[in-house]
Amino acid sequence: MKRFVLTGAPGAGKTAVLRQLERDGFSVVEEAATDVIALSQACGVAEPWTHASFIDTVADLQRRRRLRAAHEPCEVQFHDRSAICTAALATYLGFPVTSALAHELERLRIEKIFEREVFFIRNLGFVAPTEARRISFEEALRFEQIHEQTYRDMGFAIVWIEPGSVADRVASIKRLAGAAGSLSSPVH
Repeated sequence: MKRFVLTGAPGAGKTAVLRQLERDGFSVVEEAATDVIALSQACGVAEPWTHASFIDTVADLQRRRRLRAAHEPCEVQFHDRSAICTAALATYLGFPVTSALAHELERLRIEKIFEREVFFIRNLGFVAPTEARRISFEEALRFEQIHEQTYRDMGFAIVWIEPGSVADRVASIKRLAGAAGSLSSPVH
């Protein structure tokens, strides 16, 4: 199975791209941080990302989703972020990489779980705030730089997906994934 990570700055349009890939029949593994934020806020924690436990909670949910998806019968799988993104998030928030996150990063490296090409959805030039996304465009750009450097430091090649329509971005990903990892039609 070929597993590709899609990542990018908050508000870059990554979720719309992933939803289209899913509609096209590809296996998609959901992002964890937004769900952790939503559940925490529903439980009365207004800004869960300010708590040190946030990083491990996100990393654990990502790991569980990745493991669950490992058994799906598919040739190509797209992951909405990865533990490497969580390491970038820790850096951005000023938290250390915890031992649990370091262990997961090492597992990803040793087992070569993801393809070396990471699809990085380029920002759209603005950020639309939501309950879970309370970040300015300037901060999103800083976060984007940290993400890029974190992936490069771990030996990944950044494949930029430029702004455009969802259809154009998805077509680029399919074309580039085919060149990088023998993308064929999805298995249902």
